[in-house]
Amino acid sequence: MVFFKKREQKNSPIDFIVAGLGNPGDKYDLTRHNIGFMTVDYLAEQYHVKLTKLKCKALMGTAKIGDKTVLLVKPQTFMNNSGESLREVLAYYKRGVEDLIVICDDISLPEGKLRIRRKGSDGGHNGLKSIIYHLRSDGFVRVKMGVGAKPHPDYDLAAWVLSRFKGDEIKKMESAVVNAADAVRLITEGQIEKAMNLYNA
Repeated sequence: MVFFKKREQKNSPIDFIVAGLGNPGDKYDLTRHNIGFMTVDYLAEQYHVKLTKLKCKALMGTAKIGDKTVLLVKPQTFMNNSGESLREVLAYYKRGVEDLIVICDDISLPEGKLRIRRKGSDGGHNGLKSIIYHLRSDGFVRVKMGVGAKPHPDYDLAAWVLSRFKGDEIKKMESAVVNAADAVRLITEGQIEKAMNLYNA
């Protein structure tokens, strides 16, 4: 007779967590650093989700993408502390780093180009650096979105990533957002290789 039975941990209702990085507040809208926020906003619109729930220092909403339940997340801790929020999100929903997809800007890529990676270093990106630090792992998928390099070497980096898209850049970034959203769909379907083949710069 079994007197003590190990209690089974309840499964999480969430299959994937998709986090777009950025800075909260109107002053940062449409800036290069906020392309992750813009992509999550587009995903929310595409899947009829409202990102109004504030939990774990993030705005979030739950989407059904195919047969997967996906939590769309916009950390509200500001870019450099993104990991603080995502650590809480993963802990609350009992998901591991392998269930996390992060969307962020990348100044090493031309405007509108994508680069999807299964894992890797922060590449000098403070948002990724914070996530790797707080999760103690770099084993999460990232969808990097090119926002263009600084106009010249002496240009202040912070000023560049906080500048807004303009002119022809806007159309390029609109296409990039659509492509990144499709890449996220493929990744949640277990087709990361297809996403990389289709969209990697």
